[in-house]
Amino acid sequence: MAIDFKTFSEVVPHVLAVKKPVLLRGRHGIGKSEMVYAVAKEIELPVIERRASQMTEGDLVGLPTTEGGVTSFCPPDWYAQACQSPCVLFFDEVDRAVTEVRQGLFELTDSRKLFGHTLHDGTLIVAAVNGGEHGSQYQVGEMDPAELDRWTVFDVEPTVEDWLVWAKDTVAPVVWDFINQNRSHLEHVDDFEPNKVYPSRRSWSRLSECLSQTSFLVDPREHTKSIYHLATAFVGFEAGIALNDFIDNYEKQVTVDDIIVEGNTEITKDFGINDHCALIEKMESEDTFKDKLSSEKITNLADYFVTLPSEAAMKLWTIIGKEDQGSLDGNIVGLHKSVASDGTKVAEYITKILTGSDDVKATS
Repeated sequence: MAIDFKTFSEVVPHVLAVKKPVLLRGRHGIGKSEMVYAVAKEIELPVIERRASQMTEGDLVGLPTTEGGVTSFCPPDWYAQACQSPCVLFFDEVDRAVTEVRQGLFELTDSRKLFGHTLHDGTLIVAAVNGGEHGSQYQVGEMDPAELDRWTVFDVEPTVEDWLVWAKDTVAPVVWDFINQNRSHLEHVDDFEPNKVYPSRRSWSRLSECLSQTSFLVDPREHTKSIYHLATAFVGFEAGIALNDFIDNYEKQVTVDDIIVEGNTEITKDFGINDHCALIEKMESEDTFKDKLSSEKITNLADYFVTLPSEAAMKLWTIIGKEDQGSLDGNIVGLHKSVASDGTKVAEYITKILTGSDDVKATS
């Protein structure tokens, strides 16, 4: 069963703690390599990355020498480094490698050595492939049971939330907002037609990087044609059209300040559940509840809270509570005690949600 990146990051340290090789399998462009580097950063180890698909047998085992009258192999510099000091040894595209390289990895993953050269005790082995459940979509070699048995295999299917959390401080706000409100455009998950450009998590990140170094995002509505052509080149026709339409109406988007600062809940009166959830996730991404809100902002928040469908209200409640971390003087307590401008007590509204009262706004 596939797992998301949040779960992967929680369980993989236990595998690495006993120095077992880890193999990530998943579709292209979902962030497997990014996750490897994130895990390495968390455990404070440098990464030595090698593309197994570009390696020959000599690139793996090194070159022979006859020093001292006997033949032995001198390891390549990157492998010698992995033997001398702890690191994360990351092999990408293993299932695209030639047979000799994959056979060489047998010993490395099984015995942590190659031709007599043993890895440093603190060095860890991680690999990534496009095989597994989605292997038929890619030009990759199958991994037989003996090969897979050397690895601890994780099939990864990251959620949209995984990407939104990662992209929070990484991609342009307009791109983040677009994906937050148009989640089906994040990536293509069905079969692929030959020669057609499809969106992926990686391609959205690359588009954002390209747009961010232009002046287009200062006033995106003045540059929709240029943004459209760039978008279709990175993420394909359908996603490019959708992004262009989104940008054309971007100034009409409801902001966090519209609700929390201005108290303008009227502009959300026609929102459906997905619109509310997208706005709530934007509140989370902007760290809206990291600091204590003023009494005026709490009232504005209460005015919005009592208009929410039950699912959206509980989502917002959970986010605020997570930021407060049990504080007795935090925003969650302030919201619970507050009364909306129309006289609705938030505490009573929450009770209605928990008891399934018909007075709570139905999901749109």
